[in-house]
Amino acid sequence: QVQLVESGGGLVQPGKSLKLSCAASGFTFSIKVMRWYRQAPGKERELVAGISSGGSSTNYADSVKGRFTISRDNAKNTVYLQMNSLKPEDTAVYYCMSWPNNYWGQGTQVTVSS
Repeated sequence: QVQLVESGGGLVQPGKSLKLSCAASGFTFSIKVMRWYRQAPGKERELVAGISSGGSSTNYADSVKGRFTISRDNAKNTVYLQMNSLKPEDTAVYYCMSWPNNYWGQGTQVTVSS
């Protein structure tokens, strides 16, 4: 059974940091591209960051470049999203996704507010 389980979300003040984790099981994690998406209330889901299967290549949305870092540990079947200098506009539900098999996690809420 395929599972992607996100964790690490919460309420944080602007300028602070959070690290999200996504633990995968039920498929061969190490050969899949992994992505983080987010969806804010009333907005479409958007791609935040992606990482190649081996971890050597990453890409980011312009809105998070220089603040967010995606990484993965294939030995632990886990992908991470380090989020620094958080802004209120980063508030959203964050989802991890594997590609191209298109599996999604259930999401974790991130709220940035003072």
